[in-house]
Amino acid sequence: MGIFSRKPKPPRPLTKDSASFDSDHSNNHSTSKESNSRSVRSNTLNFGNSRTSASSLGGLQSPLTPMTPHHMPKVNLPKPPDPSLDAAGYLRSLGAVRERCRVVTEKALQNQLNHFDVDLDRFPDVVQFVCRIIKRDYDAPFHSIPGHGRYQHFGVGGRDRIAHLLSTFDGIDNTEKCRRLIDLFLVSVLLDAGAGTSWSFKSADSGKTYRRSEGLAIASLEMFKAGLFSGNPSNKYQVDHEGLRNLTVEQLAKGLQSRPGNEVAGLEGRASLLIRLGGALADKKDFFGETGRPGNMIDYLLAHPTTQASSSPVVVLPVLWNVLMSGLAAIWPASRTAVNGISLGDAWPCSTMPQALPRNRSSSGSSPPTFSPFPPQSSAATEPWEAILPFHKLTQWLTYSLMQPMQSLLRIQFAGTELLTGLPEYRNGGLFVDLGVLTLKDKDSERGLAHYRDYCKRTGANGVEVAPMFEPSDDVIVEWRGVTVGFLDKLCVDVNAALREELNGGELTLAQLLEAGSWKGGREIAEVSRPNTKEPPILIDSDGTVF
Repeated sequence: MGIFSRKPKPPRPLTKDSASFDSDHSNNHSTSKESNSRSVRSNTLNFGNSRTSASSLGGLQSPLTPMTPHHMPKVNLPKPPDPSLDAAGYLRSLGAVRERCRVVTEKALQNQLNHFDVDLDRFPDVVQFVCRIIKRDYDAPFHSIPGHGRYQHFGVGGRDRIAHLLSTFDGIDNTEKCRRLIDLFLVSVLLDAGAGTSWSFKSADSGKTYRRSEGLAIASLEMFKAGLFSGNPSNKYQVDHEGLRNLTVEQLAKGLQSRPGNEVAGLEGRASLLIRLGGALADKKDFFGETGRPGNMIDYLLAHPTTQASSSPVVVLPVLWNVLMSGLAAIWPASRTAVNGISLGDAWPCSTMPQALPRNRSSSGSSPPTFSPFPPQSSAATEPWEAILPFHKLTQWLTYSLMQPMQSLLRIQFAGTELLTGLPEYRNGGLFVDLGVLTLKDKDSERGLAHYRDYCKRTGANGVEVAPMFEPSDDVIVEWRGVTVGFLDKLCVDVNAALREELNGGELTLAQLLEAGSWKGGREIAEVSRPNTKEPPILIDSDGTVF
């Protein structure tokens, strides 16, 4: 079967005759006329004082996302902190991701990157490839494409495991059901880093074997159902601080079926991340309650003074973002970038960004802070923070994923979802490399291949299909991720233009593009290009906490 041969359609959404997210069956993936009109929008929407539609976007502006239904009350979004006054607060904000990645993307459009050659003449090939995948898997006008989220990974093989799980919660109201799904989704997303080429998971429920993101999803679900993350003997279907603090590497290894010959990449890093999560849940009682459950964030969000009560509660997305960024700040490794002692999480120095010139010492004799190891530039930044490139990939993946159960079970709407970006990870980024838009420069390729050889010697890995490899903090990876964010925005606009006739006046949103096009396309072109390992064209020597 060729890559563009017609594949079976995705599993049909739940109907009123089956278990559903919503007792009134207004599931976000419903095929009803009303839901279809909400999943792909042709109208413009008000967000603050700006009116935007994907068809009117310039090359680097933000495409719309599908999380907010049509009839959204006008909501004034809080502005991100002023970086001159609060650099850490700004770099931790969601708005900073697209804004700072734009600096790298603008250089890419001029073929002025430090580590990649850029061939924009190949960009239409990416557009065509993604369009063909979308048309192969979905019927026009593509109303059935869900937004990108962890929920879909639990449905691998056409079985809606989340609906089945919900059907077992007898006598439980929707709020508690939603808490349980948030508990599960949060842990599952944090475990969703690259699993490696040798790892697979055999489901105890079906006996089938799964790999990569879907395998990690099924593994996390089975561990959740077994109560591995719960410290509450009366409810194994929860995640709480006590259960996570008592987690051991050995328990996680058993739950993931990680053993010699079937090792999951970054096992210790994943275990440490979850154990630190337990500490964060215990410390942030205002977000996660006395029991330290991720799902308790629902109560915080609904009680927040900016949440608008109507037939559907409207939560301002930056409030959810603050819960995740502030509430989970302690989980990131101490080696991550920090400003004034504040950890920035998934944010890194990048040589492509402006580099500040040295400044005079202060009156106390101390040097001003610097956050970048790269040499200063004569015509660029005035502040050291400008060298930092923020991504917050896992936090964004959490945001996309946690909104799904809140929307479907509790009918919560989110204002400000247009701030979310495409996810800078190796499937989305690999799409642009494998199709020739980005080519790693020779010097960096040689360095990456040397790293891969050292990795194989260190780990005993069998180098079947050789590819350059780098640490997550390497400048190659940081630049690659930065341009991926901007190119995904451009791809969304170009795909909408290419599919204008099939869309029949509608628009694909960025979240739908990620789900049906770029992420899937990156995986499938990797399978064609490297059929033995199916790995991306550039490998990450992962610690299990970034990708």
